[in-house]
Amino acid sequence: MKPPIILETTVLLILSNVFMTFAWYGHLRNLSTRAWYVAALISWGIALFEYLIQVPANRIGYTAMSLPQLKILQEVITLAIFIPFSILFMKQSMKLDFVYAGLCMVGAVYFMFRSP
Repeated sequence: MKPPIILETTVLLILSNVFMTFAWYGHLRNLSTRAWYVAALISWGIALFEYLIQVPANRIGYTAMSLPQLKILQEVITLAIFIPFSILFMKQSMKLDFVYAGLCMVGAVYFMFRSP
């Protein structure tokens, strides 16, 4: 049995975002002493896997959601992945602003999904 489109899209976007976050920010911790172009090449390699998941996710999601709904889902997932990444991997301290940002995203989700 095939999962609902929004669930399938969400799972794929979560996986995509994990790769994206490491491609965009992981080099700041692991490659900070290397030349920027080394970090860029490694990031591009990681981003390839992100795109191989993200493009099908967006195509699947667009069959059941509007473009703005798909975009706000992506942004919520990005924040949900970025906060643990920044705390656990990048060793940043937890800030109340993360909670406030999340609450703003809840409002954005409401407005994007309230009407068909």
